[in-house]
Amino acid sequence: MKPRIINADGLILGRVASKIAKMLLLGEKVIVINAEKTIISGNKRQIIARYKERQQIRTHYNPIKGPFWYKSPDQLVRRTIRGMLPWKKDRGKQVYRNLKVYIGIPEDFELDEADIETFADLSIDRIKGSFMQVNELAKEIGYKY
Repeated sequence: MKPRIINADGLILGRVASKIAKMLLLGEKVIVINAEKTIISGNKRQIIARYKERQQIRTHYNPIKGPFWYKSPDQLVRRTIRGMLPWKKDRGKQVYRNLKVYIGIPEDFELDEADIETFADLSIDRIKGSFMQVNELAKEIGYKY
């Protein structure tokens, strides 16, 4: 079965993540490209504060054991999609393996424009307030390009 390739450029993160999670649960393989250009809606300071606060969470008995919140844009998108899957069940972990997320478009991909899907109903045009891209968030929380 051929994987579905989704261009996340200019799409709202939560909306596209729920759609991708549904595709995964239906048994499809999904590849997300341009993950760093995904949009998070809301006040920039509040978004950054929320993600920085998450990174401070550690256990008292062994701080090395996590929980782990990644800083790279592709892992931020991947983790958001994971949050919409039934992760604690075997089915959720199995379908999570069918997801690949990339920063930009990998050079080894042979892509036709017809193969790439974009969802017009999930785009930035629907946002009336403030927003920020995932790559801006990644820089703010400590990701080094």
